[in-house]
Amino acid sequence: MSKTVILVIDGFGIGAMPDAGALRPGDAAADTCGHVLDHCRASLGRPLRLPALGQLGLGLVHPHPDLARSTRLPVTAGRAALGYPGADTYAGHQTMMGADFSRVTVARLADHLPEVISALSAAGHRAEPLDGRPLLLVDGAVLVHDNLEADPGINWNASGRLDDLPFDRILAIARTVRTVAPVARVIAVGGHADGPLSTYVRDGDGGTVGLDTPASGFYRNGGLEVQHLGADIDHTRQLPDLAARAGIPVTLVGKAADILACDAAVRRPAVGTAEVLTHTLEAVRAPGDGLVVANVQETDLAGHQQDTDRYGRILEQTDAGLSALLGLLSGAGDRLTVTGDHGNDPTIGHAYHTREYVPVLTYSPDGAGPELRADAGTLASVGADAWAWLRRGVRGSLQVPGPGPVSSCGLPPGGAPGLAPGTAWCDAP
Repeated sequence: MSKTVILVIDGFGIGAMPDAGALRPGDAAADTCGHVLDHCRASLGRPLRLPALGQLGLGLVHPHPDLARSTRLPVTAGRAALGYPGADTYAGHQTMMGADFSRVTVARLADHLPEVISALSAAGHRAEPLDGRPLLLVDGAVLVHDNLEADPGINWNASGRLDDLPFDRILAIARTVRTVAPVARVIAVGGHADGPLSTYVRDGDGGTVGLDTPASGFYRNGGLEVQHLGADIDHTRQLPDLAARAGIPVTLVGKAADILACDAAVRRPAVGTAEVLTHTLEAVRAPGDGLVVANVQETDLAGHQQDTDRYGRILEQTDAGLSALLGLLSGAGDRLTVTGDHGNDPTIGHAYHTREYVPVLTYSPDGAGPELRADAGTLASVGADAWAWLRRGVRGSLQVPGPGPVSSCGLPPGGAPGLAPGTAWCDAP
């Protein structure tokens, strides 16, 4: 029996990528990890307690006085560039799992209003610009708008108050918008706001206009419902589906359950970090082999809220969960990778994601190490390495897919870190 776990700390960057300041010059100084550590030491009068991340080698790829400078665990530690434009959770996870998102279409809703209105009208909805601005009020209750939490033009949202209508009606509107949207993701969002949604509409960067979701109270007031409708992807060539075809049970936890496709997967959606960690540990304790992909979302939410103290608390809570995972993953075939999908520096002065390198920290009880790896050009290296591990047929217990489209997936000569930026590892020769 063996378990392969990928735990994504959402919005956990470790320093700006070279092009991070192209959209917002101040982002060239982004460093989510370092700035949270510095702030919390000053705020708490002590360093954050992150022993598990230290053992996994975080201090090797992001040297800092509050992180362990060495480890005795058999780990490989490196960092990855994102391998897709902007800084976005959906694009990050799809890239990680094996899709090429290097050419994601970026588009403002303002440039596509006629076709969106036409699609909604054909589906029986009433859609009109809100107060003459480039966002839509649909059926008098749902806002269709640019997503202001990612880089401009990457995602659109359909947002509604659950006090006004059920989530399935919001989702139906989002699905209609998805049929004509050229962007990576249309997100259906339902929640409980502090007031009318029109109160929280504001201008974003790059000519975008949308709902300020954190300010609305959706994240604070409980009952949040979200569904991510992604661009057309051949999900059968991504890691979860490949693993399932190989007979390996797949569990998707937290936000990963919302945004990753795999018909065979057990889904454990959750937002709260305690619940995410509980589901992850339960999946690891279950008998038999397994692939677990989990997302700790509350770090990202703290970044959006520019709440550095909360970010620090969630990091400590996540670290405690990692300590428990390390205690469970003791078999020769076990493997744990901790990574991120982008940055979200809560000290940077805005509520957007930040374009940063992310850590890739991998522990396997029977591995060599510690080893410091060269930078990977894309997050695709995470999924590629995991698939290569699973395909090894640890102790002969795993069967890889036979001939067919799936068998074209694999690693280029030199291994995953050699992938060029934007390369989808399932398309590698």
